[in-house]
Amino acid sequence: MILPMDRTVEKTILNNGLTVISETLPTVRSISLGIWVQIGSRYENKRNNGLAHFLEHMVFKRTKKRSGLQIARALEELGGNLNAYTSKELTHYYTFSLDEHLPVCVDVLADLICNPLFLESDVEKEKQVVVEEINAVKDTPEEYLFDLFQEKLFPDHPLGFPILGKESTVSGFNADMVKKFWQTYYVPQNIIISAAGRVDHQKLVKLVEKYFHFEHSGQIPETSKPKVAQQINLEIKESFNQAHIVAGLEGLPYASDDRFALIALNAYLGGGMSSRAFQIIRERYGLAYMVYSTTDFFKDSGIFSFYIGTDSAHRKKAIQLLTKEIKKVTEKQISQSAIKRLKEQLKGHLLLGMENTVHRMSRLAKNEIYFGRQIPLSESVEKINELSQKKIFDVAEKLFNLNKLNIIQMVGNA
Repeated sequence: MILPMDRTVEKTILNNGLTVISETLPTVRSISLGIWVQIGSRYENKRNNGLAHFLEHMVFKRTKKRSGLQIARALEELGGNLNAYTSKELTHYYTFSLDEHLPVCVDVLADLICNPLFLESDVEKEKQVVVEEINAVKDTPEEYLFDLFQEKLFPDHPLGFPILGKESTVSGFNADMVKKFWQTYYVPQNIIISAAGRVDHQKLVKLVEKYFHFEHSGQIPETSKPKVAQQINLEIKESFNQAHIVAGLEGLPYASDDRFALIALNAYLGGGMSSRAFQIIRERYGLAYMVYSTTDFFKDSGIFSFYIGTDSAHRKKAIQLLTKEIKKVTEKQISQSAIKRLKEQLKGHLLLGMENTVHRMSRLAKNEIYFGRQIPLSESVEKINELSQKKIFDVAEKLFNLNKLNIIQMVGNA
């Protein structure tokens, strides 16, 4: 198999501990640049839950060099974009621009990371904004239910905390809390800078050295492996017309040797329109418009879950059909023809993603964070090719114990 675009990856660790990784793609005109801070909601506690996400908001308010409007205009006026998000384990800031604008991208991202100003007046306004964001999730049953499912799956553990936090915690934030959190975790040894596109690695390193200056030293956050709940069966009454159902179990860590087998199971059971859950629950019985499965991978754990949106009168039947399909893959091997299709599907997703510089930039950073090395594309393809009926069956049998299945339902009573 001819792999797309031979990789030219270089890595430099600066004297202060900052890691810079880049992949040169001379056939494109763009550069995707990302700053990955290894901090997220799983590193919080019950008192400051939501602070990592809140800090991500705050750095866009103003810095020592730029106002909020100047930050917003910096990339937009050049035809590029600037954005950020917070997850359970990472906070990610990124730009997408023409290669000629790399100096501006590095300058702006360094300004956000190294020079934010935390004014109490800005904190008070942003608290209102984030509370509105939390309320918006509550008004989106699917999102809210997944948050609740994770909270119940990882009880009394930060991995179950909502990324946005709760209104009760966010309302207690102040400028001093935000600044101390920033000083503690936004430190060079806790940050990965990755870039993919028409980028010269040495030029990128020089720009990083020029703009990224840290006046404080902090710590790399520690993690504790969560205890996982089993057999949750929770029903919530809400004023919705539809019933929303999330069912799932603990999955696998990001670096697990069984990761591709679980991704294959996800594709087979609920990963698309051709999946078993979609074809049975929606196409054969017409019980749902939305039905799918998803996988989440963390450093030391993971989640495999299903979502079904159905009429309240049909939820029992929908759950029965779903559990029947889960049970099948633990009792009998998936057919050889289906395995062949799954392997082609996984390779297609992987290789098509490599045509996107944002995807490549993300892959660089996550390889470094979760594997401690760059995984050659050929190695990933080989792992997919090695998937067999037995391999996938063994993983399904190990993980998909229906006696441990957790189900949360939000039942409409409108």
